[in-house]
Amino acid sequence: MSDTFDFKKEYRDLYLPPKKPVVIDVPEITCIAVNGTGDPNTCAAYKNAMEVLYGLSYSIKMSKMSGTQPAGYFDYVVPPLEGFWMLGDGGFDYDGLRIIDKNKFVWTSFIRQPEFVTQEVFERAKEALLKKKSGVDLSSTALVTFAEGLCVQIMHTGTYDSEADDIRRMHSFAEENGYVPDFTNGRRHHEIYLGDPRKTAPEKLRTVIRHPVKKTAAV
Repeated sequence: MSDTFDFKKEYRDLYLPPKKPVVIDVPEITCIAVNGTGDPNTCAAYKNAMEVLYGLSYSIKMSKMSGTQPAGYFDYVVPPLEGFWMLGDGGFDYDGLRIIDKNKFVWTSFIRQPEFVTQEVFERAKEALLKKKSGVDLSSTALVTFAEGLCVQIMHTGTYDSEADDIRRMHSFAEENGYVPDFTNGRRHHEIYLGDPRKTAPEKLRTVIRHPVKKTAAV
């Protein structure tokens, strides 16, 4: 039996929801995050973000190979890529339904980190990455901790551009159960990517879609 810790399996409610909407209270997590703007399919900033996020995450994971692993280290599977999305001219309440110019996206891409990843560990990982890839831009990269709180989520299967029906199902479920949207700067349209689009057929991609909600105010 493998002793490798897998966040997806240990926290199935966060990463492996059903294909029907559910409400969840998302706890505090620590992650490495990169902020940027532009179409993720074409902009250099998003490509840089992927290099940075995976480079830092795997540098920390593989520190065990050089004996420089942090205190409290345990073997683990690097968690999946996640992203918060909004529009530069539309505020925080982008819900994934509107057909928009993707060049107007404002995004935060991030990868969850184990609890032993401190600011010191993060700084060492940045130094190690820069030695390997001196051209990466770390200026918008940070180690952050946040709690999303109350949300509604669903597992979407298919392309990223075909999420609308599942989002509508999610919104209808929330309304029927006494919830309303609660978008803020720290609580945005959220996607968790469980498939690699380079290796997975588009119709088989799995994406967790999560939206912040709050209980409807009593009349």
